[in-house]
Amino acid sequence: MKKAYLILEDGTVFEGKSVGSKKEIISEIVFNTGVVGYLETLTDPSYSGQAVCMTFPLQGNYGVCKEDMESDRAYADGFIAREICATPSNFRSEMTLEEFLIEQDVTGISGIDTRRLTQILRDRGTMNGMITTKKYALDDVLPKIKAYKVQGVVQKACCKEKYAVGNAEAKYKIALLDYGVKQNILRCLVERDCVVTVYPAWTSAEEILADNPDGIMLSNGPGDPAECTDIIAEVKKLYDANKPIFAICLGHQLMALATGAKTKKLKYGHRGGNQPAKCIEESRVYITSQNHGYCVDDTTLDENIAIPSFVNVNDRTNEGLKYVGKNIFTVQFHPEACPGPWDTKFLFDKFIEMIKNSRRA
Repeated sequence: MKKAYLILEDGTVFEGKSVGSKKEIISEIVFNTGVVGYLETLTDPSYSGQAVCMTFPLQGNYGVCKEDMESDRAYADGFIAREICATPSNFRSEMTLEEFLIEQDVTGISGIDTRRLTQILRDRGTMNGMITTKKYALDDVLPKIKAYKVQGVVQKACCKEKYAVGNAEAKYKIALLDYGVKQNILRCLVERDCVVTVYPAWTSAEEILADNPDGIMLSNGPGDPAECTDIIAEVKKLYDANKPIFAICLGHQLMALATGAKTKKLKYGHRGGNQPAKCIEESRVYITSQNHGYCVDDTTLDENIAIPSFVNVNDRTNEGLKYVGKNIFTVQFHPEACPGPWDTKFLFDKFIEMIKNSRRA
């Protein structure tokens, strides 16, 4: 098997085996602590511009079932694993993980010490890296690796034209802004008797409001939320429109930015299906699925506009907001999961209840 190298921007080099595509990539290197869910991770648009290291040592042991994909293709730039199973055992499996990486043109490396890589990222913070099959002198490539920036990824991850999902005669009409939506968000809404019209990220608030939805969802997505200045301006108009709004992950951050708060980059982010988030009102901890490298800075919130509703138990960063005098709530984690626990799926029911109450008002 062909050798491959992972070169980090600090000069650390890992030697392993090439898997998947053989193309050379430079990407932001992040880690995911999930035990399962490699297919959902690879096809999550929030991983645009990133190569993901899976901390669980064995990947691919149950193969690939395309029904479980969270979008129509893989969005991660690269895949990093300790070991990739060549002979999966699963009656649903359609192909091996490596065959999927090849089909989707995703560059991978296996056979490296992923525990050491994760420790480096935790200690020194998320950094850029190159996956290559060539042996380089570090001085030749480190400036190029350091110069890489994750940019323009929302435009790459979102749909290009609006489309509808669900029964046209459904009880509730939802407008969803697609910043890189996962399919299970759509499924969770359709299961609750919603017809969902999905709009490209750059759609104007005027167009959305003209369609007169019962409620609005702002989806998850990749990248630095503060770069989405045009989108933030449209989100502010939606905030002012007094429609029920539920926002997840990037959508949560964009709503905070639209109402005057700021976001900040985390040292190494939260990625995996085992992140504890405490509901402040209930004083109860939920285990959540998460995938983000930025968070809302609590110290910049105006308490007359928004108050924290969830907090991360590990590092005390913000995990949710409730907007004062508005039918709006937002969360940093993924209540739709896939992969991950379903503990917070009730938030979709809360959104529907908010819509019902708004109709009665």
